[in-house]
Amino acid sequence: MANIKDIAKMAGVSVTTVSRVINNYPYVSAEKAEAVRQAMEKCNYQRNINAVHLSKGKTFLVGVVVPFSNHPYFGLLIEGIANAALKNNYKLVLIQTNYEEQKEIEALTMLKDKQIDALIICSRICDWSAIGDFTQYGPIVLCEDARERNVSCTFVDHYKSFSAALNYLHQKGHSRIGYCIGRQSGTNSEQRDAAYKDFLKENSLCYNPCFIFSGCFNFEDGEKVVTDLVQMKDRPTALLVTSDQVAAGILTCCKEQGIFIPEDLAIMGFDNQPISKVMHITTLEIPLVEVGRKLFHQAMDGELVSHEEIAVKLIERETV
Repeated sequence: MANIKDIAKMAGVSVTTVSRVINNYPYVSAEKAEAVRQAMEKCNYQRNINAVHLSKGKTFLVGVVVPFSNHPYFGLLIEGIANAALKNNYKLVLIQTNYEEQKEIEALTMLKDKQIDALIICSRICDWSAIGDFTQYGPIVLCEDARERNVSCTFVDHYKSFSAALNYLHQKGHSRIGYCIGRQSGTNSEQRDAAYKDFLKENSLCYNPCFIFSGCFNFEDGEKVVTDLVQMKDRPTALLVTSDQVAAGILTCCKEQGIFIPEDLAIMGFDNQPISKVMHITTLEIPLVEVGRKLFHQAMDGELVSHEEIAVKLIERETV
């Protein structure tokens, strides 16, 4: 395959002239430009876009790390990131980790190797020490509370939002409140756990580990929660569920098991996804598309570290 030197030789011009024609620079005579174009056509020359990007010091690619690509929560985040990327002539490299640490390290290594210009991590599995090792190689932006870290983030204060939701349920007359969560590790989960324990202490309520359900990500996981509930002698009267998908699964299975909502069990979800509207689930709205947009712009800010908190909004419906 012909290279730029071959084209220059065939056209009888310098390599610099060929480069200017390829990249549409001015100050090249029409005669020389036509000679270069004819030589390129004769050799079926295709410019190396990677070399062009390297010459500019950019790839115009942003890496986006998600644990799952088929979950509505991450789908909405990606929608916001992708819309902002499109407006700024960037493309996305989607990296699914399934919460495998090595996969996340591979994404961070892409930043180190200059395969991407920035990295957005929508849900982290690596330790902070691992993240810190890569911050020197380019912008890393997180979708969690990282105000004490030297990385940018857009986040929801889950301690504050969880506390507000627990107090809301308590004011509705509930004292046996449980919650469903995806995973027990990570900043968001730690904030929720701290809020829950503080809530119980402030209201002189007993801690019951059976009221906490982990590994809840999808609709089907809600069915597993109800299977556990029906076997409990002293079950919670309210559940705070960190995913509307899981809340919908709980609601559906409760009807099948003869558990009345909200008389027997009050349910409160998170995110205000479309399924919560269809099934009339009370939820806390997180504007995930807007969060995604902010994450992208923070990634574009380069060396500037910023922390943006997103407010949540209570959407009251029929399940509490």
